[in-house]
Amino acid sequence: MFSMDTSSILDIKKLLSTSKKVVIVPHKNPDGDAMGSALGLCLYLKKKGHIATVIAPNDYPEFLKWLPGNDEVINYEMENSISENIISSADVIFTLDFNILHRCGEMETPIKNANAVKIMIDHHQEPDSYADYTYSDVNMCSTSQMVYHFIEKMEDLNYIDIAIGEALYTGIMTDTASFRFPLTTSITHKVIAQLIELGVQKSKIHDAIYDTNSFGRLQLLGCAMNNLQFLENYSTSYITLTKKELDYHGFKKGDTEGFVNYGLSLKGAKLAAIFIEHKQEGIIKISFRSKGDFDVNKFARNHFKGGGHKNASGGRSNLNLEDTISKFTNLLTEYELELNS
Repeated sequence: MFSMDTSSILDIKKLLSTSKKVVIVPHKNPDGDAMGSALGLCLYLKKKGHIATVIAPNDYPEFLKWLPGNDEVINYEMENSISENIISSADVIFTLDFNILHRCGEMETPIKNANAVKIMIDHHQEPDSYADYTYSDVNMCSTSQMVYHFIEKMEDLNYIDIAIGEALYTGIMTDTASFRFPLTTSITHKVIAQLIELGVQKSKIHDAIYDTNSFGRLQLLGCAMNNLQFLENYSTSYITLTKKELDYHGFKKGDTEGFVNYGLSLKGAKLAAIFIEHKQEGIIKISFRSKGDFDVNKFARNHFKGGGHKNASGGRSNLNLEDTISKFTNLLTEYELELNS
């Protein structure tokens, strides 16, 4: 954990005491926490008089595009040259919700080459050391909660309005699976209470995120449930989705969000995974979830070029879908005692 010490806080306060050109970068394929924290921070910095821009590495789900400030987000993949000009002229670059620079995809090189002061805010394990200032806390439920505390450290909680609150609430809600995950603490609920007192309407946000399913997404969920397998000897469930199945149901970015949690909800499951065939990138995208002490961060790092949190992580495989499943199921024999303890 790299909590910002008093010296770092004073440095950043001084840095941000006059108007700066600021770029805010979430990770590739940004989720609710990445976009919620990025837009919440951006709106705060704009209120402070900075020229702040969120540049996302690529597109993100439609259900996040109602967020305040979304209309001004730049998509690096679609607006490459504009993005690189903004990055190269930035005074400050914040990287949010990731801690290894390659997680921002093709933005890695321009960010590395930029002369800007770099500030990382993130809650994943084993951060790299690319930033000038690092605020890292693996015990925090979300980067959006960390942005709230960052604003608190800047002694600027009075700057948080409904728009900033909606962005941060969205990030906290989505990254805790509606406040279910173990890292949802009493402090998390106090932060949420403060946002609600400001006027944030929790039911409006919940509806915007979870109750806007397309017919195709619900059909795809049915397909995923039909593909669900349970390996009782290893307390493990897994789901597969092929490119053909995705195409048949008109897959759009974000449609498989949360599917893996259904596998973990199965009685007796301690480990759940979903394997999604991504022909365009030539990989199998994987999400892992676990209950209790089984560490899917280590599992993903050791075997599937990934990582994340103890109970929620992601990975990838360059093997085909069938061989990836075979590798996964064979690996489970090494963890049989741990999974059944």
